[in-house]
Amino acid sequence: MKTAIAILNWNGRHWLEQFLPSVVQYSGEAKIYVIDNDSTDDSIDFLTRNFPDVKIIRNPTNAGFAGGYNEGLQHVEADIYCLLNSDVEVTENWLQPVLELFKNHEIAAVQPKIRDYNRRDYFEFAGAGGGLIDNLGYPYCRGRIFEQIEKDYGQYDDETEIFWASGCCFFIRSEAFWAQNGFDERFFAHQEEIDLCWRLKNTGWKIYYTGKSTVYHVGGGTLQKQSARKTFLNIRNNFSMLLKNLPFPQLLYVIFFRLILDAASAFYFGFKLGFPHFLAVLKAHFSFYQHIPGTLKRRQKKQEKNYYQTKWLIFKHFL
Repeated sequence: MKTAIAILNWNGRHWLEQFLPSVVQYSGEAKIYVIDNDSTDDSIDFLTRNFPDVKIIRNPTNAGFAGGYNEGLQHVEADIYCLLNSDVEVTENWLQPVLELFKNHEIAAVQPKIRDYNRRDYFEFAGAGGGLIDNLGYPYCRGRIFEQIEKDYGQYDDETEIFWASGCCFFIRSEAFWAQNGFDERFFAHQEEIDLCWRLKNTGWKIYYTGKSTVYHVGGGTLQKQSARKTFLNIRNNFSMLLKNLPFPQLLYVIFFRLILDAASAFYFGFKLGFPHFLAVLKAHFSFYQHIPGTLKRRQKKQEKNYYQTKWLIFKHFL
């Protein structure tokens, strides 16, 4: 299988300098691309001088994670794409276990184990041991529920089907990616990979995790962990994803409960992170309402009814 590693970059020269060497060292089976989202730093000059074998794809504008990959991957020919954050350190033999899973032609996407670069014995927030979702549409991971993160004791060294694969190290068949028209560019960034995985599952594909491959993610390298912009994108995109993918009648009661819970979360975010986050929750809702007609047009004919593995996660976790 022809494999391409695609690293999306926007003013991330320092991340490329730190982590691209490990990608080059341990990825002999793959062609490496850097998709640049119209950076204004010296990323391009740095790559040209130091990594002449890395193919550079230059996007004309910064279209975010979703649009950036959709644009850049049009210029990449491969059977398997690996979408890799620039703040990820890969390890020896990280590719082989993932590519082995793709011999199963029912699998569209795969995620390796994702550990914290700074606390190397712990899972990392963005993907941990594979992504799942509860009945209200709250994403969580094996090894990470909300802000609670587990230490890695080998409890997720298995290979198993999951609901979503993390965008920080996201392997996907090119045919599956383009059959879904890639990421939803209106998301810009955050939860676009969950939306894509949901759409893939709605059309019969499987998403898998392998604990036989490990990468280390800094997290917050491309958008600060406590950014109000991140709060806005996560909440708005989560509601859009639910409206696009939830089956009826679950959609009606999930949206109802989530509206109530988000009223409480606005005050929680405001108290814990500051007033800009309170405003971010309100802005996220207004943006979601504004785009409801367009979002409804993107609903697929078939929705997966058994989309969750646990119910009422927020109540179990906080109460």
